[in-house]
Amino acid sequence: MEFTAAALAELLKGEISGDPEKKVNTIAKIEDGKEGALSFLANPKYEHFIYSTGSSIVLVNRDFVPSSPVKATLIRVRNAYESFAFLMTLVDQSRPKKKGVHQTAVIEESARIGEDVYIGAFAYIGENCVIGNYCRIYPHTYIGDNTKIGDESLIYSGVRIYHECIIGNNCTIHSGSVIGSDGFGFAPQSETEFMKIPQLGNVILEDHVEIGANVAIDRATLGSTIIRRGVKLDNLIQIGHNVEIGENTVMAGQSGIAGSAKIGKNCMLAGQVGIVGHVKVADNTRIGAQSGVSGDIKEENQILTGSPAIEHRTFLKSSVIFRKLPEFKSKIDYLEQELEFLKRNMI
Repeated sequence: MEFTAAALAELLKGEISGDPEKKVNTIAKIEDGKEGALSFLANPKYEHFIYSTGSSIVLVNRDFVPSSPVKATLIRVRNAYESFAFLMTLVDQSRPKKKGVHQTAVIEESARIGEDVYIGAFAYIGENCVIGNYCRIYPHTYIGDNTKIGDESLIYSGVRIYHECIIGNNCTIHSGSVIGSDGFGFAPQSETEFMKIPQLGNVILEDHVEIGANVAIDRATLGSTIIRRGVKLDNLIQIGHNVEIGENTVMAGQSGIAGSAKIGKNCMLAGQVGIVGHVKVADNTRIGAQSGVSGDIKEENQILTGSPAIEHRTFLKSSVIFRKLPEFKSKIDYLEQELEFLKRNMI
């Protein structure tokens, strides 16, 4: 597909600086740009690339003022990053979609399959499952009994969805993830033995949820583990039993949420955040990388860092003191020696 700068500007409601007839047929990072490529500039630290990029067209924010001549044609938009993402979505949607059921797929007779569905080789669809319209289920995927998957959901190869789970519309689950595995429930019987507690609940993913690769979401002991609408989970995340994650919350890789924790709406968790069980995190909370949350976060719109997690600015002040601890230790040792000397001389 080929587009002119004029056509892109009209689509994005942007303003052109340069040749409106300049054409592009591919996309590239601004530092790797070449003739015929479309790039974008949103982060100021990459500005120096715009003066040397080989890309034919670059999307920039409306307030961008170049400090040197730019060879590329510029399209000024309200938000360059969002506009570029919008164009990438259009490219992705233009790709042909797989359809049909492979002859090696196993589909139980009681399962109901929607229209224009793709089910790949060696996939298994259990008893009484419901697969919505336009779903794509890639090879070697397991869908357990009584599971429901909404319309236009995408399940990549090697995903395991256990029995009785519910997946909403327009959800994406990447390879290696397990939805509905048993929660970590064991009752101590002695100092060395534990009795497994049956995990009788399920997992519910609401609409427009995306789950990264190798994520484990445990089923509830009773009731449901719930991932609300619009949640985005990165790779390698553990979600414990009976957890609830609020709408449009995003979590980066290697984070872990222990059982029965409740995460609010529009929260952002950076990589390797750990949250203990049975706590509540208020809406619009932001938690820095490698932080540990050990108690309720009751106030909304906070930025927290550290373990245990504290208000971000307080953490930064504390980290300055932490870095100076060796210096403080030396001073204290010196003062102790001086004090001991004075005591001896006063006797």
